[in-house]
Amino acid sequence: MRLSDLKTGQSAVIIKILGHGAFRKRVMEMGFIKGRKITALLVAPLRDPVKYRLMNYEVSLRRAEANMIEVMPLAPAENTAVSRESSTPADAPVRTEVSTPSVAHSMTVEDDGIAPHHRKEFEGRSHTINVALIGNPNCGKTSLFNVASGAKEHVGNYSGVTVDSKTGTFVHGGYTFNIVDLPGTYSLSAYSPEERYVRTYLKDNNPDVIVNVVDASNLERNLYLTTELIDMDHAMVIALNMYDELRNSGTVLDYEALGNMIGVPVVPTVSRTGEGVKKLFDTIIEVYEGKNPVVRHVHVKLSQDLERALAAIKDALKRDKSINQHFCARYLGMRLLERDAEIEALVGESREAGEILAIRDRQLKELERLHPEEDVTSMIADNKYGFISGALAETMEQPQQESVTTTHIIDAFVTNRLFGFPIFLLVMTFIFWFTFYIGAYPADWIQEGVDALSALVDNHMPDGPLRDMLANGVIGGVGGVIVFLPNILILFFFISFMEDSGYMARAAFIMDRLMHKIGLHGKSFIPLVMGFGCNVPAVMASRAIESRSSKIITVLITPFISCSARLPVFVLLIGTFFSAHAALVFISMYLLGALVAMGTARLLRRFLFKVDETPFVMELPPYRVPTLKTSVRHMWWKAKQYLQKMGGIILFASIIVWALDYFPLDHKDNPDRYSYLETIGKAVHPVMEPLGISWRGTVAAVAGVPAKEIVVSTLGVLYTGSEEATDQALSQRLTTVNPETGVPDFTPASALAFMIFILLYCPCVATVVAIVKETGQWRYGAFTVLYNTLVAWVIAFGAYRLALLF
Repeated sequence: MRLSDLKTGQSAVIIKILGHGAFRKRVMEMGFIKGRKITALLVAPLRDPVKYRLMNYEVSLRRAEANMIEVMPLAPAENTAVSRESSTPADAPVRTEVSTPSVAHSMTVEDDGIAPHHRKEFEGRSHTINVALIGNPNCGKTSLFNVASGAKEHVGNYSGVTVDSKTGTFVHGGYTFNIVDLPGTYSLSAYSPEERYVRTYLKDNNPDVIVNVVDASNLERNLYLTTELIDMDHAMVIALNMYDELRNSGTVLDYEALGNMIGVPVVPTVSRTGEGVKKLFDTIIEVYEGKNPVVRHVHVKLSQDLERALAAIKDALKRDKSINQHFCARYLGMRLLERDAEIEALVGESREAGEILAIRDRQLKELERLHPEEDVTSMIADNKYGFISGALAETMEQPQQESVTTTHIIDAFVTNRLFGFPIFLLVMTFIFWFTFYIGAYPADWIQEGVDALSALVDNHMPDGPLRDMLANGVIGGVGGVIVFLPNILILFFFISFMEDSGYMARAAFIMDRLMHKIGLHGKSFIPLVMGFGCNVPAVMASRAIESRSSKIITVLITPFISCSARLPVFVLLIGTFFSAHAALVFISMYLLGALVAMGTARLLRRFLFKVDETPFVMELPPYRVPTLKTSVRHMWWKAKQYLQKMGGIILFASIIVWALDYFPLDHKDNPDRYSYLETIGKAVHPVMEPLGISWRGTVAAVAGVPAKEIVVSTLGVLYTGSEEATDQALSQRLTTVNPETGVPDFTPASALAFMIFILLYCPCVATVVAIVKETGQWRYGAFTVLYNTLVAWVIAFGAYRLALLF
């Protein structure tokens, strides 16, 4: 039967991975190998995807992908003891040909027991150590990076938060450490952008010591990457992170014995609290100096047939020393057997390339003859997981009875078919309600302070351009934006909490079926939710999506998601015109952006990107309670960015807008003379007039192209220029009758159209640049500017006309 046929609660043993290509390789790297027990846990609210339990961790697959995995169902009695021999553990692989190899027969050691990079003593070495953090997604690399270096990088409890490397510098034990946090990756193949990035970094930079960050609560899966790093023969230390979770589970691990077996020092750490971090960097120094007694070069022993094929390729590789400058011959040979395209290209640069590849091809044919039902990739993965199982069998004792975890209890509700969507909508509604209503109180206090400061300048400075610039340009412009800082902080706090707790990954799980309908992956939902904070990091987060077409579609629709920069516009206009139904209108704006994004994605998939379906393979990490320190630090980091933005581009733009409105000096005395800003606004105004937007609103929209925060500051500059309105709040000034037209500049209908236009029209310059950078082509940036503005105008026009009817 197929894995997709497995009923909830039923267990089976994996027999075969069907199909080919990236999906097949990825699932094998994640532990989907022959003989492995797998259990169906629950189905998403829309019946797709399905969550499974494998090797003590949870992963979700779409039914289409699960249908490519052949399994043998277990009888109910076998669900607690999977074995062909009574001694086999319940969740260990059931092997048909060879029993789990013992560790003693699963590795080989160099003749002298010392790795080549440790044969030299410390004399003459640099006092700077370059360290690279490498590990699976959700293993706590970035938390460790933050604790060690004091950096303020955001930590999220789902795959793909770190989409680029981050560097930090600190001093410890007389050394300066240059530490790099690399993207989370399951292996060192070239399947995903993260894997390619990490492998390229190791090739080009060759760090002094690699810190392999391993999730202690999910050792079997995490150690697969460790075996690949061992193959590369780098100086390495294992950070056994989240060690508190392993202790609390009742599992006992002899980590020192494990380190001695694999020739790599193992140091328990809890990066959330800083436990073990000092010991970790002390150990790094020992490894760097060549003084750690545990370190030795170990080979992860493969089957006899694989080793024979590998030996032939290694001998050919070693004849050209230039090939081995970046990677050792064993690692290169293993990748050549797996037909890794990038390694083939690297070897292709050698003068011995023809002979090497010919030897590889002969060895592959021999392996196919000996093992007609297995391919090399599955054989290597099977051998490596066998090595891991043998190592853990000798060093780890797990509780006999599996307990029901908090994660299982919470998932029973938040991913339930009946409750999943309502809970998600309630969570989002609560966030928006809290952001608007609770945030209004500190916003009012800040507004009072801004008004008092403006009055102080008016009362104590002589009349002239300088006073006008300070009162109306600087204070009126920047002050009009800073009052919304509490709302933005609250929104970022909740987004951070969802990311850190693990709920964001469940949101992707819940939404995958819906995302699949528009031709995207559940992973695309994560950048879109991040877009509520800021579109720029959301666009960057799309790097975690393996499929290029899905990545480009996600990048192009992300600007429709309402970022925090639009929040001041919504707070201002909703509070002014729709205060009785504020929460409803507020969430409607966000839903409208999401609906337009979904419609655009569907069109792009239908007409421009017709192929390249993305497999849904996504780890669901356990729930973790975020620390207050982490959440507050993330909130402050965002606040700092926001304040720096106001001190930079918004301040500059506010002064420019004020100058354009203030000059020429005689325009206020000459009714036939317009300010420069009014001239610009009235020139563009015919395009915006059908939307009911005044020329001042048109100017604010044009000024918002560099950064959406400038929209409100521009309105503040334009409306505080009136002598009669200096003591009134901006919201009151928007409803004041314009003496030129006899009606207010803003009405409920025009305010609605204005909010929709600001929500949907061309993204800020920073987002456009991010789109061009992530896609690698300027045409996608130009498409976003033109398409989004056209869509914004059409929808805003329709909303305005409908609003006039009611």
